[in-house]
Amino acid sequence: IFWTIETLVIPLATVNASSVTAPSPTQSPKPVNPIPTLVPNIDLSEEQIDSLLSIAREAIAKGLEGDRHWRPDLKALPERLCRPGACFVTLFTSGELHGCIGSVEPHQPLAQDAAKNAISAAFADPRFPMLRTDELDYTAVEISILSPLQEIQFDGLDHLIEQIQPGEDGVLVERGRSRGLLLPQVWEKITDP
Repeated sequence: IFWTIETLVIPLATVNASSVTAPSPTQSPKPVNPIPTLVPNIDLSEEQIDSLLSIAREAIAKGLEGDRHWRPDLKALPERLCRPGACFVTLFTSGELHGCIGSVEPHQPLAQDAAKNAISAAFADPRFPMLRTDELDYTAVEISILSPLQEIQFDGLDHLIEQIQPGEDGVLVERGRSRGLLLPQVWEKITDP
C-alpha cells in the first residue's frame, strides 16, 4: 500500500534564535523570520508556527536538564495546536543531521507531538549520540507537519510514479507490518526518483 503525505516544513531555526542555516561554532545565529509555504491541508498561522518552534526548543532544553517527559501546558496555547496532529522534528548540529523522529499519524495534540518528537530526536534517535549541552547553541530545529495520509490506488509501477510529485509529496510505503516513510524534503537527496 502506498500513501502520500503533504507536509508544512517549518524551516531551520536555531535553538536560541531563528536562522535559515545552523551556525558553525565560530558564528553567531542570524535572526530571520522563517515563513514556510502553506500547504492546503495544514492551516497554521505564523504565530502558531513560532509557538511550535518555541515548544520544540523548550522541550530540548528541558531534556538537557533531565526532564525527558516535558510537555507544554495546553491551556496556554492556541486551540489549533491543541488539536491532534502529526509531525517530525529534525535536528542539525553544526549543519549535520543529528536526529529525526516523528509521528506519521496524529495521536495527541500537535503541540505535545512536537515536544515529544523534539526530545526523542535529541536523545533517543539510535542513529546518533544524544545531544549535549555544549551543542545546543549550534543545533537547528526543523519541524515537518504532516497532512492526513491519502491512499494511492495504482495499476503497476508506472501508474504509481505518475501519481507522485517528487519534492511535494511524502510517501509512506506499507507492506504487512513493515513501513517506510520518505518526507518531501528528502527528495532532493535522491538522484533518480
